[in-house]
Amino acid sequence: MTEVGFYHLTRSSLEEALPRLLEKAHAAGNRVLVRGTDSERLELLSRCLWTYGKDSFLPHGMKADGFVEQQPIYLTAEAGNPNGATVLALVDGAEAPDLATFARCLDLFDGGDPEAVARARVRWREAAAGGHSCTYWQQGERGGWSKAGQGQAAG
Repeated sequence: MTEVGFYHLTRSSLEEALPRLLEKAHAAGNRVLVRGTDSERLELLSRCLWTYGKDSFLPHGMKADGFVEQQPIYLTAEAGNPNGATVLALVDGAEAPDLATFARCLDLFDGGDPEAVARARVRWREAAAGGHSCTYWQQGERGGWSKAGQGQAAG
């Protein structure tokens, strides 16, 4: 069973929120796979991970950077888990048919986009129906996260 956290972005952009969540996962010793839907968008996110904070460093890479299996944080629009990640971060509505192969999943979605919210609800139902533990995280006034809901399918 995978623990799936749905992160409803209401105060921060993905470029602001993703690095903070990745920092926590990396600091806990996890390898992370960031899966998106568009390679150009992922390149933008990669640049953000280098520049988001003057005192921060998140080791990461993409296919073009090489050493894929050695990347602690790997960004891709492709299926698979080439860096042996235990944490999957889904961005921009990316799907996870291999969800059960990860210990944890962070599903980040734009709360200002009604279609993104509707797709996140579908992913919640699918994950819960698959027996995964789902948690809903909402941003507060200052951009911090608070748990607002939890669920799991019976059976």
